[in-house]
Amino acid sequence: MAFSSKGRTQTTLAEINITPLVDVVLVLLLIFMLTAPVLQSGVEVAIPKTRTVNQLTDERMVVTIDKEQNVFLQDKPVNVNALPALLKSTGKGDPAKRIIYLRADERVPFGAFASVMDAVKQAGITNISIVTQPLQK
Repeated sequence: MAFSSKGRTQTTLAEINITPLVDVVLVLLLIFMLTAPVLQSGVEVAIPKTRTVNQLTDERMVVTIDKEQNVFLQDKPVNVNALPALLKSTGKGDPAKRIIYLRADERVPFGAFASVMDAVKQAGITNISIVTQPLQK
């Protein structure tokens, strides 16, 4: 359709510009791809349930013990004897001020749990938080 205004002809634009839509979708895809690995650790563990649970928002170093008593630093398998050296080399700042989250399967014997805690303390880290899940009401 053409409009005439003082001798000039104007046509209407009948197409939808999808460039901004594609830009927004690609940015959202990038955000989800970057945050998805942070949301959940790759090691499958049945975490014990407790009544009091604090929600954590910042990312920290996580040591995980699975049901076969394998130890992982973040998502990489490690030997318990090598754990203190790895924690010292990967951490920044004063070890006494660092926080480690310890995730353990509920079927792990206390001896294995205590040996991992001892390895973390050998690295000079004394602030150890144990990860649990809230009880279902």
